[in-house]
Amino acid sequence: MKKSGILNRDIAAVLARLGHTDTVIIADCGLPIPEDTRCIDVSLTIGTPSFTSVLKAVTTDMELEKMTLANEMKDTNQSLHNETKGQYNNIPITYIPHQELKSKLKEAKAIIRTGEATPYANVILHAGVIF
Repeated sequence: MKKSGILNRDIAAVLARLGHTDTVIIADCGLPIPEDTRCIDVSLTIGTPSFTSVLKAVTTDMELEKMTLANEMKDTNQSLHNETKGQYNNIPITYIPHQELKSKLKEAKAIIRTGEATPYANVILHAGVIF
């Protein structure tokens, strides 16, 4: 049995298989997930687990090159945006329209669905390399 890091076997398996530039998405509970895209649903109740708690757990185990957020998060969910920027100030963050972010869902190796219920609480994580 693992004693540290991601204990969720599905998330751990996805992270172990990532290559440079592969993507994983952390999503709120309202993001429409395409049928053919792998969804790891960790939601329990509204708000649990939160976007930030899942993001922190995943990025602790994942080499991160950059993050992509929706432009709309800056205005519509300022507190989460500021918290994310503050926690990841050493990681480049790019912004795209939310509609464009949704068009990239099928390219992700997996979408991890949280219980987060605030607007635009979605991020594309781009895998880096450890060397």
